[in-house]
Amino acid sequence: MSSLLEVRNLVTEFAAKPDRPGLRAVNDVSFSLERGKVLGLVGESGSGKSVTGFSIMGLVDRPGKVTGGQILFDGVDLVGLDPDAMRRLRGRRIAMVFQDPMMTLNPVLSIRTQMVEAIHAHEDVSERTAHERARDALGQVGIPSPEERLASYPHEFSGGMRQRVAIAIALLHKPDLIIADEPTTALDVTIQSQIIAEFQTLAEVSNTAVIWITHDLAIVSRLADELAVMYAGRLVETGGVSEVLNTPRHPYTRGLIASVPSQNRRGERLRQIPGVSPNMADLPQGCSFRPRCDRALPGCLSVPPQVPEAGRSYRCINPVMEAQA
Repeated sequence: MSSLLEVRNLVTEFAAKPDRPGLRAVNDVSFSLERGKVLGLVGESGSGKSVTGFSIMGLVDRPGKVTGGQILFDGVDLVGLDPDAMRRLRGRRIAMVFQDPMMTLNPVLSIRTQMVEAIHAHEDVSERTAHERARDALGQVGIPSPEERLASYPHEFSGGMRQRVAIAIALLHKPDLIIADEPTTALDVTIQSQIIAEFQTLAEVSNTAVIWITHDLAIVSRLADELAVMYAGRLVETGGVSEVLNTPRHPYTRGLIASVPSQNRRGERLRQIPGVSPNMADLPQGCSFRPRCDRALPGCLSVPPQVPEAGRSYRCINPVMEAQA
């Protein structure tokens, strides 16, 4: 099966001054995603996960810019695509759910106005049809009395309810690809489970591909088919979610899994990765994880190559070979 999305050697830089090299927030990132599959993109804050999503959507603001690689969506390279053509794709065939719902919602317009306008921006349907679709989308994400709530404004909703409205807007056109950037962070556990189930159904029934950006391994273990682990702008490990979680190869992946509270025995101190994430403007020589790694070798002073292994890959010269305890 051909991939819906192929990201090849993507580089996104933020240049402080025109005459200086840019800070590489995304550095040589490559992955692919088939229709109906969910990719979990995980890593610590500042690792480049959200910038990768913004790069695919064409929403990187200055001084940021995609400076290298390709983003092939259904065979069309989105890098350098005409802005009008990108706007026609964005919202209809590619949608994004932001971590902050107010990046989606206009505070001075009613929810009905915003949802109906989102429908009319891409489809020529009647006002009544648009109204019914907006109402049904609100009900789909668990908002009670959706008919009445269409008349509400964003400030009349709680933070979690606003996020559900933003998710409903993303689902309006049943897009081919949804990029979800920490979409359930502000939601309680019950609604979080409901939203995750809705995305699973969307992938299975509507054949929608999903990139789920998160730091929560528990969520991706339930939702994702594939896992991509990001550190300091690079992908350090990719593969099937069960293979990566049960037999991590990269020491950073192993550290992330070990730091999940459920991996610790009762009464033991919580395990954590030593040190802190590097400054992206001053990365260590060679492997960026080297100063925090208990498996570092002299050869780690050079950037490690991507090592393929039976449907997965990792970027490490001294990988972990034992199964996760």
